[in-house]
Amino acid sequence: MPTDLPAAVADANQLEMALLNLTVNARDAMPDGGNLTIALAADNLEHDHGGLRRGRYLRLCVHDTGIGMDAATRAHATEPFFSTKGIGRGTGLGLSMVHGLAAQLGGALTIESEPGEGTTIKIWLPVAEAGSRNPAQATDPEVGPGSGTVLLVDDEALVRASTAEMLTELGYFVIEVESAREALRRLDEEVSVDILVTDHLMPGMTGTALIATVRKRRPNLPALLVSGYADVDGTGPELERLTKPFRQAELSAAVAKLLLASDA
Repeated sequence: MPTDLPAAVADANQLEMALLNLTVNARDAMPDGGNLTIALAADNLEHDHGGLRRGRYLRLCVHDTGIGMDAATRAHATEPFFSTKGIGRGTGLGLSMVHGLAAQLGGALTIESEPGEGTTIKIWLPVAEAGSRNPAQATDPEVGPGSGTVLLVDDEALVRASTAEMLTELGYFVIEVESAREALRRLDEEVSVDILVTDHLMPGMTGTALIATVRKRRPNLPALLVSGYADVDGTGPELERLTKPFRQAELSAAVAKLLLASDA
């Protein structure tokens, strides 16, 4: 990885989460094993190209030697809720969200893939101008210290670890579990928990179903649903949601809001 690259317009937490999810997608595309390559390089576009305007970019590439995609799959790959995985599989952060993040930052996501030839996903991020403020962080509230115990539920270990690290840095004690079933077992053991933070798309039981079950047992326990999609079927306005990929400041604000309301 080159060490002399310019800075990009991006939020580190969001970019890490997007990269983790692309890595998980690549892993799932290679059920029989294969090679995963992550590369970063600078590129200068002399002319507008596709959804990219001329200018300087950092190009983050995630390449796998997996099953690849045909033209029809590529055409729909960045649409919300599109997945080639079974129900309950995946990270809850489809290519649509990574595409949306790149577009929000003034960049783009491109896909190069053929059946049996693997897939290359490229995230194009504009190079930050010297002295400019990162727009991704311009409106972030100040991140304050937190306290209490968080029960964190996510079936993807890499994504769970990333979220747990954010929460730990904020001052919370984190109990990590990989399934709704394990979360319910921990709660049945009378584990002291101040808030539940759960992913939505998980095998066996979704995050919304988990929260509904927990509310019958611990009606006063605050719960935060994390999803890769802004709209989740079966949830009402009373359910607090956080959309992936999120910044640490957004996670901090959502958790603090729920804890404050529970203390009122």
